[in-house]
Amino acid sequence: MEKQNFWSECLDLIKQQITNQAYETWFSDVEVLELNEEEIKLQVPNQYHYEWLEQKYRHLINEVIIKVGENPRVVNYNVNVSSKKINEIPKLNDQDVLPTPTYKKNTQLNDRYNFDNFIEGKGNQFAKAAAVSVAEMPGQSPFNPLLIYSTPGLGKTHLLQAIGNMVQEKNPNFRLIYITAERFMYDFINSIQKNKSSEFSKRYRNVDMLLVDDAQFFSKKEQTQEQFFHLFNSLYQNGKQIILTTDRHPNKMEGFTERLISRFQSGLVIDIQPPDLETRIAILMNKAEHDGLEIPYEVLEFMATSIKGDIRTLEGALVNLLAISSLKREDIDLTLAKLVLEKHVGQRKVNQVDVQNIIKTVCRTLKVKEKDVLGKGRSMEVALARQICMYITKEKTNMSLSNIGKQIGGRDHSTVIHAHKSIGDKMNKDIEIKNIVTNIESQI
Repeated sequence: MEKQNFWSECLDLIKQQITNQAYETWFSDVEVLELNEEEIKLQVPNQYHYEWLEQKYRHLINEVIIKVGENPRVVNYNVNVSSKKINEIPKLNDQDVLPTPTYKKNTQLNDRYNFDNFIEGKGNQFAKAAAVSVAEMPGQSPFNPLLIYSTPGLGKTHLLQAIGNMVQEKNPNFRLIYITAERFMYDFINSIQKNKSSEFSKRYRNVDMLLVDDAQFFSKKEQTQEQFFHLFNSLYQNGKQIILTTDRHPNKMEGFTERLISRFQSGLVIDIQPPDLETRIAILMNKAEHDGLEIPYEVLEFMATSIKGDIRTLEGALVNLLAISSLKREDIDLTLAKLVLEKHVGQRKVNQVDVQNIIKTVCRTLKVKEKDVLGKGRSMEVALARQICMYITKEKTNMSLSNIGKQIGGRDHSTVIHAHKSIGDKMNKDIEIKNIVTNIESQI
């Protein structure tokens, strides 16, 4: 099929599954550059456009490509660095734009995933250490197989591909394949349809390392599980390295044969926990720095406080913030960040962590002026309101002490510590103060 007709049919299917606004925003400017039996190359207006498609619509794009072309294809992207949309993004120029990710043809690895740009925190330290150990001694490490599990968006794919990229960099002749479980199944089905089962088996067994992403997709796929079970045994018995990711512990995976679950658990099984506040801030700072952008720290902290569980959602919110800043031609500040996050995660969730909302509620309840609380007013009523603002903000958000003080009148962290202790002591001794604070918290 001619490439333009092929992509037009894909777009028709995509349009049926998403809103018109989403389609116009993310697909109307995407053009097809190349098409063959193994690959489709799409041109996108800018780096952020590419990242959004990769994060939010990867599975949808793969799905429609299979429906139209009857077999899976690798999707590669070309970033149009001459696009006007890139120049509209504040403080970003052509040399700051990230290069188009390249995919090593035989491995399908994306070179933007490496250990250097993987932000380490308490929740992923062990997983990263195990991944590095396997990458340094593939097949010789005691961690074979290595299975990394977590809820979506916490970095499993990043670690998985970082292993492959490190191994390939150290030894370009090392034979490895990175593949999603979904793509493995489609390859298997395609080999049966075309009577190429022996070629399929040879391709996957003739490797030194196999990296399988989202292995939970094998659930209830009996023939695919059978094929993968024999492949697993063959590679393992020959000392080849196997690395898997899933969205839950093998013990909680349903629709799998016991013997395959047993194989999954025969090596090291390790999880990734949601990142703490400091790690989330570091992730956003790293991404902003990598993209050559200057974003105020309080904006990054506000975003990291609002989105707690999913790194992919956190980075997606940052991409959305950059896009709206470009379209509106406005500087990135807390007001714009709140507007974006209200649309991204919901107004209620943003308001729960918004210090400005806390200040407004406290001042309305105690009948004092916001400008007095944020200024140098020293009256008893103003001082009490200011301390309650600091107390509730520390209790109800994950903001740092220094940022709480900065946003409530430009005080330092020691003032916040004193205010928190003072209000806590008063609540223990004075039922009226306790009722006031409780009432304000319920309103917030």
